[in-house]
Amino acid sequence: MSIVFQKTKGLTDVPTHYCPGCTHGIVHRLVGEALEELDVLGDAVGVAPVGCSVMAYNYFTCDMVQAAHGRAPAVATGLKRALPDNVIFTYQGDGDLAAIGTAETVHAATRGENITIIFINNAIYGMTGGQMAPTTLPGQVTQTTPYGRDTDTAGYPIRVCEMLSTLDGVAYAERVSVNNIKNITRAKAAIKKGFENQIAKKGFSIIEVVSSCPTNWGMTPSEALKWLDENMLSYYPLGVYKDVAEGVKHNA
Repeated sequence: MSIVFQKTKGLTDVPTHYCPGCTHGIVHRLVGEALEELDVLGDAVGVAPVGCSVMAYNYFTCDMVQAAHGRAPAVATGLKRALPDNVIFTYQGDGDLAAIGTAETVHAATRGENITIIFINNAIYGMTGGQMAPTTLPGQVTQTTPYGRDTDTAGYPIRVCEMLSTLDGVAYAERVSVNNIKNITRAKAAIKKGFENQIAKKGFSIIEVVSSCPTNWGMTPSEALKWLDENMLSYYPLGVYKDVAEGVKHNA
């Protein structure tokens, strides 16, 4: 009997700490599969910062480094410059990357550091209990916005791919999601391309994954995926925002 599907060698056999229905597990699998298919697991180094992904070093079979909150791009920069032939990636949430780590992200991008960033956007601070994040939607209820995010006082959500695509150092920026099979397939292709770009020395790549957080959204897993589809994707449209190799500068 032929094998149709099996667990990637890129992941360990350790049960994850993520909540039921959390889409981090799906993205972990896609990252592990991409690294395995490119045959770079032995040469890859991942950077886990602070947030829901803080224990990612337990789940990937490649080497991992722990970074302080928000500093993953800076740590990845040092790793890549010291180990230019290795595949260096960060795995970051929206609070980590788009709040405390905004400066590190922007400056690594504008310098064109040849690293790959996997960015999880679930519109909320997950690990610390569900506070408003830089990506929280206007009107969205969180622990710190019980009446919904008020843009008059809290401003508007940050669209990371749109922002970074304006920087000359960025080689590739794409926003994907994992809310259905079709989008999971596209997300896998984008993550793999982000690694391929690095191997080809094309520069900075970021793959933003629009994800769900059922626990902190106060929903069931299926309700959360429906809410994501009906609310997040209109504010965070999926697509390629920059691809130097393909001549794409903005999302079509």
